[in-house]
Amino acid sequence: MQLVVYILVYPLLWLISRLPFKILYLISDGVFALLYNVVGYRKKVVRNNLSLALPEKSEEERLLIEKKFYKHFCDMFLEMIKTLGITNKQMKQRYVFTNVEVFQKLEDEGKHIMIMMPHYASWEWVFSLNSMVRSKAYAIYQPIQNKYFDKLVRDIRSKYGTTLIKTYESRDIIAKAKETNELITVGIISDQSPMLQRARHWAKFMGVLVPIHVGAEELCKSHGMIPVYLKVKKVGRGYYEATFKVLAENPSEIADYEISEAFMKETEKAIREAPEYYFWTHKRWKHMGKAPKKFQQKSDKAVNA
Repeated sequence: MQLVVYILVYPLLWLISRLPFKILYLISDGVFALLYNVVGYRKKVVRNNLSLALPEKSEEERLLIEKKFYKHFCDMFLEMIKTLGITNKQMKQRYVFTNVEVFQKLEDEGKHIMIMMPHYASWEWVFSLNSMVRSKAYAIYQPIQNKYFDKLVRDIRSKYGTTLIKTYESRDIIAKAKETNELITVGIISDQSPMLQRARHWAKFMGVLVPIHVGAEELCKSHGMIPVYLKVKKVGRGYYEATFKVLAENPSEIADYEISEAFMKETEKAIREAPEYYFWTHKRWKHMGKAPKKFQQKSDKAVNA
């Protein structure tokens, strides 16, 4: 059945990827009307998230953010498909790295790099970075259940040379790179909620105490990688600017979890600047109120300080 679905859907995806951007966004507008007004995809989750994260906004303001988010959500889905047919020239025009020299300087110093990103603005086109750097690129991702669509997503994301790896593979790959002196970059999206039983650290995110992923920080500390936050700004429909910010030059000297918290704070800044571009359909705050006492007490002390 998985193969049948893939065979039926793939030709449509291929055709969409060859369309001009103007037509692509007309399709996106149609998908938005269907998804938002008819299907109502995860609308309750989005509204609950916006209410929790942006309580200072009025209901009318949050509703406007909600609609803008769904429009962007549809755009990004179509842009991911468009990756199959986008030219290198189009990509360079539409996804601009504003300070790639920061990244290149770390490479010149022989540093292994950990790119930490949130689900914000666009994370699908970051793979075009490969055309500007020397290091071998890996991206940690979650496989899709349908193995044929999983291969399609891997093919799309590896168009510029990135190798997609599962979380459990990352430690061995990084360790091997150190042994062979191969310069590598690993990309990871770290803003979503970890499973409660695996949560090792809690911190405030958008004013709410939640568990946060710390795997990227641990890899940086144990393997001497440099954590770099990538801020992506949407500057127009289908146009983005990506800016690198080094979170720690000597990760091993930083107190535990400070790098992870710094990443979440940078993510929060981006959300407050333009909340409509965050991935609100994910149940990011589902573990609210479940923090162990030591984290609750730490949070209370920080508020009262």
